Amino acid sequence: MVKHIVTFKLTGTPEERLEVATKFKEALLALPSQIDVLESMEVGINQNPAEQWDVVLTAVVPTMADVDVYARHPAHVAAASLLAGHKDQRACVDYEF
Repeated sequence: MVKHIVTFKLTGTPEERLEVATKFKEALLALPSQIDVLESMEVGINQNPAEQWDVVLTAVVPTMADVDVYARHPAHVAAASLLAGHKDQRACVDYEF
């Protein structure tokens, strides 16, 4: 199994960032029913104002190759497009467990 962990720093006011993060979270949480290789999806929106990163996701897929299957799936591409114009930074870690 592989954990795919991604965190995003968004642009805009705190209110704008929260609105974008909330829509992104809703779209991501719908993905396990749409993408066969996606075993699970967890999404968190940062609530600590002392931190600068806004949202984190943890996806679980069977293999490292499935990370690419997930990333290219049209439902994931549509969810990721919700961040267009709002993404400042992205960091990712994929590891087998």
